[in-house]
Parts: sequence; structure tokens; C-alpha cells
Amino acid sequence: MVYIKVDKHKSIEKAISIFKRKVKDSGVLLELRERQEYTKPSAVNRKKRAQALARMRQRKVKKQTSWL
Repeated sequence: MVYIKVDKHKSIEKAISIFKRKVKDSGVLLELRERQEYTKPSAVNRKKRAQALARMRQRKVKKQTSWL
């Protein structure tokens, strides 16, 4: 749970922006979106494998162009 303590001298707008940043960093909204619908375990594994391949391709391209 994300809590923000607002002092007398702080503005509400600043507190709201801090709250939004903390919610985004904690990943609460991302988890909520993921839980809205069921994904099969095989689909999760497929997505993880695709992300890993994409990371490997990026590293390979970066390694090839690092001598420039």
C-alpha cells in the first residue's frame, strides 16, 4: 500500500505527483492490468521466451556495433 503524508506547508498538487510516482514505481497498476484476465501458463512461458530472445538480439546488435 502506498501512503503519502501531507504536511501543512506542502501543496496538494505536489503530494499527488509524489503519490502517482510511488504507485507507478511499486507496480500496482501493472499487476492490476495483468490480473484483469486469465492467461494460460503456456502463454506466460511463450511471452517470457519471446522477451528473452529480444534481449539476446539487442545484446548481439549492441556487441556488433560497439567497435564504432
